[in-house]
Amino acid sequence: MEHTKLIALTGKGGVGKTTLSAAFVRILSEAEPSAKILAIDADPAIGLSIALGVEVKETLDDLRKSIIDSAKEGKKQEAIELLSEVRFKIFDALIEQDRFSFLAIGRPEGAGCYCAVNAYLKEVIEMVSREFDYVIIDGEAGIEQINRRVFEKVTHLIFVTDASTKGLNVVKSIKQVADELVMYEKCGIVMNRVEDRSLLSTMNIDSAQMLSVIDRDGKQLQNDILGKSVYELEDDSVVLTGAKEALINMGLL
Repeated sequence: MEHTKLIALTGKGGVGKTTLSAAFVRILSEAEPSAKILAIDADPAIGLSIALGVEVKETLDDLRKSIIDSAKEGKKQEAIELLSEVRFKIFDALIEQDRFSFLAIGRPEGAGCYCAVNAYLKEVIEMVSREFDYVIIDGEAGIEQINRRVFEKVTHLIFVTDASTKGLNVVKSIKQVADELVMYEKCGIVMNRVEDRSLLSTMNIDSAQMLSVIDRDGKQLQNDILGKSVYELEDDSVVLTGAKEALINMGLL
């Protein structure tokens, strides 16, 4: 592969970004068994770990806090040493699975955050990501968080929405921010959890940007309730079929 494919998913809350992120990881790992894949959970809730069946013991925020706490306690030398070891410690925080690696970012920075530390951590995340063929980022609601906390440049930006005017308006707002803050090569929309496709004809949707329309998947929703991973879904499940269509239309499969 010529260069890393950075795939970021964003949209309003509750539209299924996490499930789609996990579905992308599964589909790409099965389609290209030799590919190196990194799943990054940039949502503080760390829902992607459940969707992928991963147990998280340490987040990047834990590492950030240890550096800041040392600095606050006046342990300047210790803080410097921790910062110099970040490159190695991030690899320690990576959770290695059979088909992919996983990194949880943790909660957002609070007021008075240490910008220099955060900027350095972001730089290291970018460095680590170059070791992978695919990086799938499950983002918070809003693209500016991805820009501020993880990447300023992605190759593929996917807006996820439900079949609601509010969801589409959020996508439009996020795209306006993304056009100003994030460099991306391709973008598109996935409409998820659609109850009635006949209503889509009445909505103002740019069909050229539509990657996939995914019907409401009762089995996947049951999986969510039971805390099961996407690897427990049938190969022909609604959400996996729709996610695969989106990847094909993005030129990723």
